Parts: sequence; structure tokens; C-alpha cells
Amino acid sequence: MSVRRLAPKELQPASFEFTAENLAWAKAQIAKYPEGRQASAVIPILWKVQEQHDGWVSEPAIRAVADLLDMPYIRVLEVATFYTMFQLQPVGKKAHVQVCGTTPCQLRGAGDLIKECQHRIHHDPFHLSADGDFSWEEVECLGACVNAPMMMVGKDTYEDLTVESFNKVLDGFAAGNPPKPGPQSTRPSSAPISGLTSLKDKV
Repeated sequence: MSVRRLAPKELQPASFEFTAENLAWAKAQIAKYPEGRQASAVIPILWKVQEQHDGWVSEPAIRAVADLLDMPYIRVLEVATFYTMFQLQPVGKKAHVQVCGTTPCQLRGAGDLIKECQHRIHHDPFHLSADGDFSWEEVECLGACVNAPMMMVGKDTYEDLTVESFNKVLDGFAAGNPPKPGPQSTRPSSAPISGLTSLKDKV
């Protein structure tokens, strides 16, 4: 695993404060655990922080989570830097695109999607597009190999992508109208792309 570090100081905000709604949500998560085990809520609360904080987790946010959970700062930092689901530097305002680069996706065209990211967003991963709306990275298996190639934005996956449908998804995010997650082909869920091959007889 590559070394993951916080964004440089010049990119860090001066402070972080939970919204009233998110603070109430966080306290509800903490209440699910026995007294003295509130640290168990660190992952869902960090995820909520990332959703609130424009798609990334800053150092002040990590400190706020640590204070809320009565944890040493270093312990929350360890969690945030270990799990790649947490972004540690600013990402695109409209979408941070995670393209799966594992073997099934590569065999079905992920390389072409990565080239589109390099052309349309930025040549290098983890860099913002010129307008600041998009960023991208290549990730390992996102768990929908049968619908390869695929990508994830936030917690939603977009599957069965071609270069054309990939660009349509990005166009939707750019316009503020993201398409429906899931397969971007005609098949439902993970059904065979050519239609049913078994269990076709009605009982």
C-alpha cells in the first residue's frame, strides 16, 4: 500500500465544525456502542465528515472527530490514512471519479476510461480539473466485476461503461444532474448482457 499523507498546510482549512444535523447523526451512531467503546463509530463518522466537507477529510476535521469520540488525534489519523475510501486532499467539487483498474475491468476497457480521465480531467490522478469540478484516481476492485468496466463516485457505482457512456456520466455530473447509478447498458443489475440464459420457463 502506498504512503498516504494529509494535504499540505496551505490546502487545509482553518477549522471544521459539524453541521447541527450531522452532529446529531454522529451522536446517534456513538449511542449504538457500549460506554467506553465510542471509538467504534470512527469510520461512519469520518465518512459523514467527508460527505459534509466537499468530499475529503482535512486535519481540522480529524481533530474534530477525535474530540467528539474522546480519542487521541493520532488514532483517528491512523484510520483516515489507512482506508483509501477517505480522501486526504481536496477533490473535484462535482465528482471524484474512481476508476477500477483490476484485471476484469482492464480486460473490458478500463484503460480507455483512464485515458479519458487523463484527457478530460487531468493527466495525473489526484489533481483537480482546470475548473476544479473533477478529480480522478485508479483504484482496486470495487466489487462489480461481472459489470466491468466500472467506476465509483461517492458511494454510487456506474457499471458496464464504454467511453461514450462514461462521458455521459461525467456530463451529467457537470450539469448537476447525475445519471442513475448501476449498469449504463440495457441489462438490469448483473443479468446476462444478452438476456436470460436459464430459468426462462415460467412456473
